[in-house]
Amino acid sequence: MLDDIAHTIQLALAPSFLLTATSAILALLTGRLGRAVDRARWIEQNYAPRDDPRHTYQVEQLRLIDRRMRHANVALLLCAVSAMLICIVIAGMFCAAMFDLALGQVIAAAFILAMLLLIAGLGLFLIEVRLATVATRIQDELLERE
Repeated sequence: MLDDIAHTIQLALAPSFLLTATSAILALLTGRLGRAVDRARWIEQNYAPRDDPRHTYQVEQLRLIDRRMRHANVALLLCAVSAMLICIVIAGMFCAAMFDLALGQVIAAAFILAMLLLIAGLGLFLIEVRLATVATRIQDELLERE
C-alpha cells in the first residue's frame, strides 16, 4: 500500500506542475482583465461630448476593450475549469490507489478535457493580446495625425 501511494505521488507530480503553470496563467489573465477594466473606466470618466473629435476614438476604444474583456473572461473561465479538472485528476489518482479503483479511463478523460480547455483558454488569450495590440496601434496612429 505504501509503495502504491509513493508511486502515485510520483505520477501526480506532472499534473501538480501543470496546475502551478495554470495558476500563473490565471494570474496573468486576471491582471490583463483588470487593466482593461481600468482603461475602460478611465475613458468613461474622460468621455468627450458627441461633437468632440475624440468621441469617435473613445467609442472605438470602448468597443475594443469590451471585446478584450469578453475574451479574457472566457479564457479565465476555461483555464479555471481546466485547473479544477487537473485537481480532479490528482485526487482521482490518489483515490484509485487508496481504494484500488479502476479509474484510469475517467482520469485520462478528465486530463484530456483539462488540456483541451487550457488550449482553448490560451487561444482566447492570444486573441485578447492581438486586440490589445490593435488598440495600441489605433492610439499611435491618432497621435501621429495630431
